[in-house]
Amino acid sequence: MFGVRTNVFLAALLIVGTFASAQQITLPLWPSGAPEAYHGDPETDITKLTDRLVAGKPLAHLTNVSKPTLTVYKPTGKNTGAAVVVFPGGSYRILAYDLEGTEVCTWLNSIGVTCVLVKYRVPFAEHFPENPADLEDAQQAMRITRSHATEWGIDPKRIGALGFSAGGHLVVVLSNHADYKRAGESANEIDAHPDFVVVIYPGYLSDAPALNKLAHGIDPSPNTPPTFLLQAEDDPVHEENALLYFQALKEAKVPAELHLYAQGGHGYGLRPTELPVTHWPGLVETWLHTIHVLPGQSSHP
Repeated sequence: MFGVRTNVFLAALLIVGTFASAQQITLPLWPSGAPEAYHGDPETDITKLTDRLVAGKPLAHLTNVSKPTLTVYKPTGKNTGAAVVVFPGGSYRILAYDLEGTEVCTWLNSIGVTCVLVKYRVPFAEHFPENPADLEDAQQAMRITRSHATEWGIDPKRIGALGFSAGGHLVVVLSNHADYKRAGESANEIDAHPDFVVVIYPGYLSDAPALNKLAHGIDPSPNTPPTFLLQAEDDPVHEENALLYFQALKEAKVPAELHLYAQGGHGYGLRPTELPVTHWPGLVETWLHTIHVLPGQSSHP
């Protein structure tokens, strides 16, 4: 059994290596250094053979990211001009960089969408609003993407954000606080607002442990972009995250779509299993046609 698991682990590392060789463009988020100094251990993947498998495969656990980057994956076939900036999850401690990152880019490219994968800073002891560094990385990723739109074959008015778990929290914060700036800081002329947002099994949106109101710093408004939400009822991170935020979006008159499933748990990425929730990419593709981000008809009615 151990030998089989080891072979699975090595195969996954080979897959990650293949993704790395396919990377087209990698840029630092902060060429002159991030706004906040970071002093800690070097970036590393702390994946262990004893970690849980998802759909029979391990997942990367990147941590100690002090030099955040973005990597652009362009469609090899049809390019619709749409782009999605992707934020993996990991409780703001690690990044599930393959499960919720490179594998997502493969899917997005398959439907003609450019994927911009963000390796943002982790770990964070606190996230926005107590610590704005996560939001600053997200803003910077959106601005870099929009500033390179022509060069990368992207429509600057069809750039969305997609996040999982903590990354889901981050794209929600970005969609509501894209204009954030520190005291005394001048406004940036490049717009960081995503044009649409996809939020998959989010955390930190509800005010735990009560779970009956939104957490501080979420703050949806009529300016929040169209939002897609998905979560499972048995998610240990609690489906109230999606429920409460959906209701708040409705009250703010923001176009939103919510999908709740009975089973699925947390952290499944888009690796298909026997559970219907893992087939959510088809739902997102249909939604992107519905909101006219993608042209024509979806292949998933």
